[in-house]
Amino acid sequence: MLDTKLKNNHKFAGILIVVFLLICSIGMTASYPMYKNRISEAGDRAELEDAIENIWDNLVPGIHFLYNEVYQETDQSYVMENYGGQEFFLLRKYIECELYDADGNALTGNNDEKFAKKLKDEDSNYAFRATFDVDAGGELTEVTVDGSAQKAQEQYQIEKALYNAFEYDDNWDYVSEPSDVTAVFAITQENLDAYMTDNSYDTWMYAVALSDDSTYIMLEWGLVLLVGAAAFVIALNKGLRIWDWKIFRAPLGLVLLVWAYFAGNRLSRAQAAWSAISGRFASDSSLGGIQRDFAAMTEQLLNVGMWFLVFAGVYWGVTCLSAILFMKKEYWRKRTICGFVYTWYKQSGEDSDDKIRKGMNGITGFVKHCWQTFRGWIHRIYDGLLHMDIQEKTNKNILRIVILNFIVLVIITCFWFFGIFALIIYSVLLFLFLRKYFRDIQNKYQLLLESTNLLADGNLDAPIDGDLGIFNPMKEEIQKIQKGFKKAVEEEVKSERMKTELITNVSHDLKTPLTAIITYVDLLKSEEDPEKRKEYLEVLERKSLRLKVLIEDLFEISKATSKNVTMNFMKVDIVGLLKQVGLECDRKIKEADLDFRWNLPEEKVVLLLDSQKTYRVFENLIVNITKYGMPHTRVYIDLIEQENGVTVTMKNVSAAELNFNPDEITARFVRGDSSRNTEGSGLGLAIAQSFTELQYGTLKVSTDADLFKVEIDFPKRTETAK
Repeated sequence: MLDTKLKNNHKFAGILIVVFLLICSIGMTASYPMYKNRISEAGDRAELEDAIENIWDNLVPGIHFLYNEVYQETDQSYVMENYGGQEFFLLRKYIECELYDADGNALTGNNDEKFAKKLKDEDSNYAFRATFDVDAGGELTEVTVDGSAQKAQEQYQIEKALYNAFEYDDNWDYVSEPSDVTAVFAITQENLDAYMTDNSYDTWMYAVALSDDSTYIMLEWGLVLLVGAAAFVIALNKGLRIWDWKIFRAPLGLVLLVWAYFAGNRLSRAQAAWSAISGRFASDSSLGGIQRDFAAMTEQLLNVGMWFLVFAGVYWGVTCLSAILFMKKEYWRKRTICGFVYTWYKQSGEDSDDKIRKGMNGITGFVKHCWQTFRGWIHRIYDGLLHMDIQEKTNKNILRIVILNFIVLVIITCFWFFGIFALIIYSVLLFLFLRKYFRDIQNKYQLLLESTNLLADGNLDAPIDGDLGIFNPMKEEIQKIQKGFKKAVEEEVKSERMKTELITNVSHDLKTPLTAIITYVDLLKSEEDPEKRKEYLEVLERKSLRLKVLIEDLFEISKATSKNVTMNFMKVDIVGLLKQVGLECDRKIKEADLDFRWNLPEEKVVLLLDSQKTYRVFENLIVNITKYGMPHTRVYIDLIEQENGVTVTMKNVSAAELNFNPDEITARFVRGDSSRNTEGSGLGLAIAQSFTELQYGTLKVSTDADLFKVEIDFPKRTETAK
């Protein structure tokens, strides 16, 4: 009961701390509007000063370049080739400049007296103007700076800087040494604004101004002290023992490191704050109204999160340090590296060398454990990327990579200037990671190619060894292709075998009656007895009819398999048609001594069929039964009407052993008696199957010991259906 109450107290305290830190963060962010006008003015002034400094810093080389344009002491093409990238040439489209001789005449070829006069006129309203007087000996005798953009003190400082730059900078002496001239450089307020717009400055100077603002400093440090005081007061509660929570057991070194990080990151926070104050992202002209509102809200929330982390770091550090009050000497022994080493050294009873050695081993073991844990984590991530299932949706994996990259970049940006070096290190590590990753992908792809090459060479039994990573799904597909190819090859071999048998069977079945005809024709030629001649003619007639039937069946199966058959579909009562076939074959049934059992519906079953082709199907099957059925046995013919079609089943007991393949019995010239002693073309079942399929049905042959079974399915179709 006491433990439950303590846990509830801990939860309540945790919620209270989070709410308190959140209130402080919102309070800091809510104070932003009060700085906007003041920091804008300070930032604008700093930006203006920076722009003016950039302008005057390029005027000394400008005197040399202007003088050389007039007197051509150095080849102008050489000057442009070597110094064309100097910023003075970029500034010339913003500034007005002229070179005058000792008599006050303009030298640059402008021939504009008004422009030359205005440039030197003291009443001209320029934002910045600098005048250089150089005597005949090339010495700068006077430099004057004026303009509305600077105060008198600033103008004086710029004059001193320009004088020193001219006197002590020898970088331009070999271009052209000016003498006995006056150079004037000026920029209007309009051009100065254009220059500042074209060379837009970032928010850093505004961040500096904000970080130096007294109100901002007081509020930031006031909230930091408030959070620290609250953390200290809550930590004094002995009942909560908040300082002993796992999260607050950090060593002293880590606390100081975190605080040093937050202290060194102050300017970055000011920059993020100014971005939210000025609405930098929300003011993007490409965004719509709703998008601007969303961007502004997001920026405010990010700032609340930033301050929450800062205040949470303060609270966490103070609470960690408050353990000193309760642990006293134990704190230094347990929560500092020096104390840990000292305690270990003191408690050990071994000599100092062994102590040091064991201590180093302990530290090394700890570092090794941390490294192995980190390495295992990286390995799991890498292995997950390497075995990513590209068949499934990869949004989750992509999101994980993006979030991980975002976290790394956020950490890098927090290092201020040193973030550049961190970014370089990160880029190098990322390059090494991606290089290894793509090499592994290439190796696994090579394994895949080797397998496909073996398959292309006809090796259908070659195993696909090794882990293919993201190509593992393709491994399964290739194995399916191998099985498919093997099946296709087997089918092709089977087809070739059946073609060979077809040629043999056709030759045999055509040759037998033809040989008999030739033989009896020869006998007929030499026979004088009328009775024997009559007998020979009967044989000739029978063999000719046999040959005719065989050829007709051959043409019929040829047309059926090539789909070159005209089908005359009509509504046919399949029950009546089956009874009619039975009556027509009644004589053969009786001669075969078979007992036919008909299981047919009493009512009509009408289907859309070709009556002649369907009649031929049933006739061929019943004739086949009379030829090969065992005498004195029963034959079952069933017709079952279903919702989507009709099934006709014929079952009989075979007189001979059924040692053939049921899947091949419907092929052309394949017969149940391999000795081919019975009369027939071997095309009966093949014709029946072809005619059934032409009517969108199926014919399936199966055997079970000596039971021969044929199952025919005809679908119920409408006249428009196919």
